Amino acid sequence: MPIGNPSSGAWRDAGFKMPFRYIEDIATADVAFEAWGETLEDLCVAAADATMNVMVEVLDTIEPRVTKELCLEADTAEMLLFELLQELIFWKDAEQLLLRVIAARIRQEEGRFFLVARAAGERLDPEKHELVVDVKAVTFHRYRVEPAARGWEATVILDI
Repeated sequence: MPIGNPSSGAWRDAGFKMPFRYIEDIATADVAFEAWGETLEDLCVAAADATMNVMVEVLDTIEPRVTKELCLEADTAEMLLFELLQELIFWKDAEQLLLRVIAARIRQEEGRFFLVARAAGERLDPEKHELVVDVKAVTFHRYRVEPAARGWEATVILDI
C-alpha cells in the first residue's frame, strides 16, 4: 500500500480509489473535501477518514489501541454527519485521541437519525504521527449531504 496522503498520485498509480477527494480554491485558510459512499454509513466512514487525513499524513499510522462507541442523533442526515465529524475533533482536542471510524450503523426513527459508530485509534504521538494541520471545527459554509447516483455525497469545509 502506498505511503502518504491518499489523494496523492502514488495512491492513484497503485490503483486505489479513495472515497473522498480534496477540493482546492473553495475556502481561504480552510480545507474542503467531497466524500461519498454507497450508503449513509459508508459516507460517514469516508468523511471521518478524510477529516482525520487532513490532520495526519498517513492514516495507517493510527493503530487501533483504544476503541470508543460513538452514539449520536440528529434531525437530519446532514446534521448527523456534522455531529460525527465534530465528535472526532472533540476527542482529538480533549484527549489527544486520534480516532478512525471502523463501523457505523444508522437508523431513522420518528423523523430523527441515530448513529452508533465504533471508532478505534490511539493517543496522538508527534514522533509517530506526521501531523499536517490542526482542524478546529467543521463549518456550515457550502456544507451539504445528499443522496446521489453513487449513493450519498457530502461536501465539507474544515476550519484549520
